[in-house]
Amino acid sequence: MIKFLLGVVVALALIGGAIQFESTDESWSLVINKEAAMNSVQNGATKIYDFGSDLINDADKIKGVDLTVER
Repeated sequence: MIKFLLGVVVALALIGGAIQFESTDESWSLVINKEAAMNSVQNGATKIYDFGSDLINDADKIKGVDLTVER
């Protein structure tokens, strides 16, 4: 469970552009911007929460619909 949550945080940081790849002729490195990482994780979590709540709210509207097909 902890590995899953850590993976989600890393994925959101990657999507948000908080992790940058820098390379030279001799070495390479990953540079993490802490402020951008925190903002991208917060924004991603907010978007996921909003999507989930919209999905649940839309499910209530579907209950009153009759899905029948006539030939």
